[in-house]
Amino acid sequence: MTKSKTIKVDYLARVEGEGALYIRYDDGGVHDVQLKIFEPPRFFEAFLRGRDYLEAPDITARICGICPVAYQMSALHAMEDALGLVPTPELRALRRLIYCGEWIESHVLHIAMLHAPDFLGYPSAVAMSKDHPQIVQRGLQLKKAGNAIVRLLGGREIHPINVRVGGFYHVPRAGELRPLVDELQRARDMAVDNTRWAASLPFPKFERSTHNPYEFVALSHPHEYPMNEGRIVSTRGLNISVADYDQHFTERHVEYTNALHSVLNQRGAYMVGPMARFNLNFDRLSPLVRQIAGEIGFPPFCVNPFQSIVVRSLEVLYAFDEALRILENYRRPEEPYLQCGPSEATGYAATEAPRGLLYHRYSLDREGKITDAKIVPPTSQNQKTIEEDLRSMIPQYLHLPEEKLRWQCEQAIRNYDPCISCSTHFLKLRLERGGNSRE
Repeated sequence: MTKSKTIKVDYLARVEGEGALYIRYDDGGVHDVQLKIFEPPRFFEAFLRGRDYLEAPDITARICGICPVAYQMSALHAMEDALGLVPTPELRALRRLIYCGEWIESHVLHIAMLHAPDFLGYPSAVAMSKDHPQIVQRGLQLKKAGNAIVRLLGGREIHPINVRVGGFYHVPRAGELRPLVDELQRARDMAVDNTRWAASLPFPKFERSTHNPYEFVALSHPHEYPMNEGRIVSTRGLNISVADYDQHFTERHVEYTNALHSVLNQRGAYMVGPMARFNLNFDRLSPLVRQIAGEIGFPPFCVNPFQSIVVRSLEVLYAFDEALRILENYRRPEEPYLQCGPSEATGYAATEAPRGLLYHRYSLDREGKITDAKIVPPTSQNQKTIEEDLRSMIPQYLHLPEEKLRWQCEQAIRNYDPCISCSTHFLKLRLERGGNSRE
């Protein structure tokens, strides 16, 4: 009789938030995978009910200290959709600029501090920095440049306070932005080096079977790499307006986790995030980014999630390049924000957070009070896909010693840079062989 084995990690390091993973398998295959998110729900959707529509961007920014801009942008775009406000091109450019800053700081944190140790065999960035100080130092310098963008436009680096429905409370003069240019140009050169380094890492060989391929889902915009707006598209033909999101996606309660699983109706799991954006929008990246991708031999369509660190590095380079383009063409908006009174309506929006598609929906009454709110973060959308990755991956690595298999499972989860706190609105991994459990 084949003895059952179990992989269990009680607290997965180098992810944001708390949760657990349980996998039961034997030589015949994987029989159970449970991504157990045990961080308590924080009820942000309930907190929003009864609040004024103008409060939504500041309240939702508190959902995440790593990607507050994403929550602010999705909230204010949804409110503007409900109110019929269309930002001017100048305001839209500033929103794209602050989003560039968030992509940079979030991606670089993951690349240099959370994910790089997996590839180089270290338990933490601190341990890795003793032998590879240049990786951490470069990461800190790149993150500092991203922080500078968010601080200038948002008023501060964490939970920005200068963003509002209709625009910004204050918009900078050209002279205030000028000092950013030199810093971002230097950082863009470092981002090229960072991308070349990421491409040189040793990647585990992993690819889903042709019977269970990924369905990549992301925004798509006809003229730009998506950040703040676009239609929702997928590699299996999905092409819908954001307002139709609820007709195609369903959130399901799963007994073993405090986070809902989001699935595509009739099709199930899908992937959002950098790989999905990259695969669906490669031709909209800047010429420099496509050039560097070609030089490092990185294809325009990636299906190995372990190579997501390269995709993130390319997106960091894109964010610097795009930020410099916006600064070069900057025209100060005539007014810092557009004004509009409240109305009874429902608004929808989705933006591309660093970790992927972030959906918001709000209903307002005639006084502008929020009567209903729905927020679907990227990690909730990727949970089921992470579980399916582990189901597919483990049979390929059964020959590994127990500790190496555990490490491989943890690394596979960190491919997605999961933000567990966002998903509760992991991670625990346990390895068990027969009757003997090891924690």
